[in-house]
Amino acid sequence: MKSALSINAIPTVHGTPFGGGFYMGQFQDEGERFALIRAPKALGFHAPTRWGEAGILIPGANSFSNGLANTRAMAEAGCELGAWALSLTIDGHEDWYLGARDENELVYRVCKPTAQENWCSFRDGDNPSSLPPGYPYTEESPAQSPIALFQEGGEEALEGRDYWSSTQYGPDFAWIQYFDDGGQGIDLKGNARPAFAVRRIKVTP
Repeated sequence: MKSALSINAIPTVHGTPFGGGFYMGQFQDEGERFALIRAPKALGFHAPTRWGEAGILIPGANSFSNGLANTRAMAEAGCELGAWALSLTIDGHEDWYLGARDENELVYRVCKPTAQENWCSFRDGDNPSSLPPGYPYTEESPAQSPIALFQEGGEEALEGRDYWSSTQYGPDFAWIQYFDDGGQGIDLKGNARPAFAVRRIKVTP
């Protein structure tokens, strides 16, 4: 990371415009603390496309909390989606990437577009990387975003469908985050799914 901010400089309200996008909260990765920024739709979203080639295991693209490392590994292996994310420049920032599984889960908690009940299982919503840690969803929590921009039909609303993360699951699959009911699962790398970019800012005490 080239930049770091004091914790006092980080927004206190999730969804606040910040750092070239919108502040999604904080998470930890390998003992370090980061603020997560989601890109604006007009500049940092990709239409449905494949994650990569099924049957190819990419070394270094397995992290649940370090999407930047995953995305770099994807790009180095020739994945066009990873290269796209790394090529973005938004509001002068050039450090965008595809969020890892736990990073995208943070985005769902802030940007849930609908009032639909959440999909509840032992796994969906469990996020040991977020600060504070996230626990499995209930039907009502998380609720629809209170921010009109992120609500269904809003200018920055995520569609009620599944988005790629940068976390692969073996040689054939990668993790996805549903934005209709919050379910988390896997899909074949060769299938077409949309994606969005995020960036991280290191947070210091």
